Amino acid sequence: MSELLAGLRPELLAAARPRRFGRVARMVGMSIEVSGITPAIGDGCALRRDGPDILAEVVAARDDRITCLPFGDTAGLRVGALVEDFGHPLPVRVGKQLLGRVLDGLGNPIDDGPPITRLEEVSIEGSPPHPLRRRLVDSQLALGVRVLDGLVPCGQGQRLGIFAGSGVGKSSLLSMITRGTEADVSVVALVGERGREVAEFIERDLGEEGLRRAVVVVATSDEPALVRIRAAFLATRIAEWFRDHGLDVLLLMDSLTRFAMAQREVGLAAGEPPATRGYPPSVFGLLPRLLERAGTAKSGSVTGLYTVLVEGDDMNEPIADAARSILDGHIQLSRALAEAGHYPAVDVLGSVSRVAPAVASAEQLDAARGVRLLLAAYRDARDLIEIDAYVPGTNPVVDRAVVQKPVIDAFCRQGLQEPAPLEETIARLESLPLREGAAALGSASGGVLR
Repeated sequence: MSELLAGLRPELLAAARPRRFGRVARMVGMSIEVSGITPAIGDGCALRRDGPDILAEVVAARDDRITCLPFGDTAGLRVGALVEDFGHPLPVRVGKQLLGRVLDGLGNPIDDGPPITRLEEVSIEGSPPHPLRRRLVDSQLALGVRVLDGLVPCGQGQRLGIFAGSGVGKSSLLSMITRGTEADVSVVALVGERGREVAEFIERDLGEEGLRRAVVVVATSDEPALVRIRAAFLATRIAEWFRDHGLDVLLLMDSLTRFAMAQREVGLAAGEPPATRGYPPSVFGLLPRLLERAGTAKSGSVTGLYTVLVEGDDMNEPIADAARSILDGHIQLSRALAEAGHYPAVDVLGSVSRVAPAVASAEQLDAARGVRLLLAAYRDARDLIEIDAYVPGTNPVVDRAVVQKPVIDAFCRQGLQEPAPLEETIARLESLPLREGAAALGSASGGVLR
């Protein structure tokens, strides 16, 4: 009997807890003002209407009213409707049973699979690893993409941004990484993406084998802004749970820009003043809160890859600039390469991994420097080469770049379904016929381009 009572105790306590209600006082757009209750910022509440209740979250408070934003459609909601204050933020449920499942932004399964049981309820607000207790990023995580593993190496626990304009191949690159990674678990967050792409990504890109060791969180562009924001934090919280159980997790989020756009909607609805390009200050405060939660812990790691959709191919627009300052490196995709049929369209010279010296061998780094020197020399002389104005013999580095450019391009190209094991990639990189190492190429100079 005592065991039975102990099991019922949480339910009994919840039933005995006082319930607090307020009323809808005003509705403007998606912003709902409520009077009669005083919940804290971030607490959840339920809006009563004819039909299912609408879950909402408190985002602002002023005078004797609070401002809520809904997690669902507000059709049928009236001024004067009852609002129940939960007294705490909405929890999330995590556990190993989530592997192989597709969830919405609130954590509910949407894949028509069996009910998920025996999950652990936790707060969505996880804590970043303590800066002095993080393990150093000192080992490379294979991504299965040759140009990245060889020239922009990613470490376990690193955070990388994939920067590109629309239609340049961000999602395709993510699908290659999801299939080719050596991480124990992949957590994929599709935030603000087109609904058409969700089934395509799961069936074509991820596949049955990839989905078996992955958790997919989906909040499409038609979902309310709060659902899109919560999807990003939910995916991060799930990744943290697996990390806390000693696993190496790969967190892929597409896209960080649409997460920021969702927070812009929330901030403006809550009354924040617009700042740079209409983004309120809360956007730039929320980005580090999300991105700093990835990384290494005492055991396990979360390696974060975040796509950044740059507006007008401007790599210095506000969200791209803020993300680049927080992340541990960036992968830049080139529209010119994509238009030329070069996939993945990674701009090697515009990409950098800040942990490369700690995770790659001296031989790999030397070979990568040699490739970069040749690509830089070819880029500087490209206009002259294309109009046949460059005189061979003028600059030995450019001479070698002209000869080796097709070999380097072949190394950097890779089919969507083409496997690229890490050992094979490094061996192929170090065997490229660069002849002189990076130091020798760097010292070779002189001559005039004409």
